[in-house]
Amino acid sequence: MVFVSPQRHFRHVVIRELEHALMQFLPADHEVVGQMTVKLGARQRPEPDIIVVGPDAPHGPDVACYDAADVVLAVEAVSKESEVRDRQRKPVLYAEAGIPRFWLVEEINGRPAVYVYELDPTTRSYVATGVHHDRLKLAVPFDLDIDLTTLHPSRTR
Repeated sequence: MVFVSPQRHFRHVVIRELEHALMQFLPADHEVVGQMTVKLGARQRPEPDIIVVGPDAPHGPDVACYDAADVVLAVEAVSKESEVRDRQRKPVLYAEAGIPRFWLVEEINGRPAVYVYELDPTTRSYVATGVHHDRLKLAVPFDLDIDLTTLHPSRTR
């Protein structure tokens, strides 16, 4: 039996739309992947909400997980059921495994905000490089410009 954590509509839509937005900016040899585990160690295989893997990552129908060395970016969207894990535990695990970039997506006043972190190789911990509320415009890990206000548009009836 598989148990799935409850998920709010906001989180579901933001993850889906962020995956699509990232695809528009990826270098040809990178890939956006959702709902796949990352092997951080012999007994450690978390499932980030979104990952971007680089050119050396395995491809094909038999891929069941990625090694941390394949991951260029890990993204977690915070939910009430996993706040501690998303904000505290997973960033430490990803940094210790050497994943160079980490984004934490939070809901603030009904809109997504993206907290961007980069790995400090000396301390093997993340350093905050910015908080983005309306627009996510970055040069690393690749050039991108995402209008965050479109990730969870209000429905008009």
